[in-house]
Amino acid sequence: MSIDEFAQQLINALSLGSIYAVLALGLAMVYSTLGILNFAYGELITVVGYTMFFASEAGLPFIVMATLGIVVAGAASVAMQAVIFRPLRGASFVTLLFASFALSQVLQGLFRQAISPRSKGIPTPGLFSDFIQIGGVRVGVLALITLAVALTAMTVLLVFMRRSRAGLQMRAAAQDLTTARILGVRTDRVIPLAFLVSGLMAGVGGVLWIARTTSVNPGTGFTPILVAFVAIVLGGLGSIPGAVIGAFAFGALEIMLQAYLPGSVVPFQFAIALVAVAVVLVVRPQGLLGHEVEVKV
Repeated sequence: MSIDEFAQQLINALSLGSIYAVLALGLAMVYSTLGILNFAYGELITVVGYTMFFASEAGLPFIVMATLGIVVAGAASVAMQAVIFRPLRGASFVTLLFASFALSQVLQGLFRQAISPRSKGIPTPGLFSDFIQIGGVRVGVLALITLAVALTAMTVLLVFMRRSRAGLQMRAAAQDLTTARILGVRTDRVIPLAFLVSGLMAGVGGVLWIARTTSVNPGTGFTPILVAFVAIVLGGLGSIPGAVIGAFAFGALEIMLQAYLPGSVVPFQFAIALVAVAVVLVVRPQGLLGHEVEVKV
């Protein structure tokens, strides 16, 4: 592989990794605050897809479709918190895990029955199919847009978490929810806010994922939620920076395997990537940036 080809694959890896990073941040946001691994998080991406599909059927432009998808994902995440997780507050980690998995299955069933088990195509701007020639490197416009949007979303989240009062309260809750309560942090506000931020990140990641796949079906959210989960485990459970690094690492691994593996083995690239992650975790069980954490219930 030439230097130009490697540079092109590197850009593709950064683009895919940035989508995974946005999604991993949303999942890690709720975990770091409440110790909940929300397996219904993937269905937020499916919600984005169906929102964009119905918006396209109404003749709305792509930017409006995308905005609606992000807003609906944020609202759906808050609704999940209110309907499922709030009544179970104080339950064990396993109970919450099974509750989120059950919610995921219920939502997938509703999508199949109420809409269709088949994929629905979602139109995207023709610009997304164009390429830009930079020297000997042919870079997809969609890859550049994806990278720019994802990095912007992550920067906004970072500024929000470090500079705003609400963000500081969320960070305090993530460090120690019980102590945060004692110090006067309103957890009845912080927890829904964490779910809202998580949902908005799922919305942004979902839009970028749909722009890449151009379709939606009831199982659309499975691969993204699986990768987001792998990313936060690889980076280190409880570590927000670790989730980002884990996501970019997995995205790079997936793209490079696709580029270097023989054609007959390429269909197994995802499985090989998961095996590679498992090997890393055998060597470093706490993840790349993680440490031994006590699950908060």
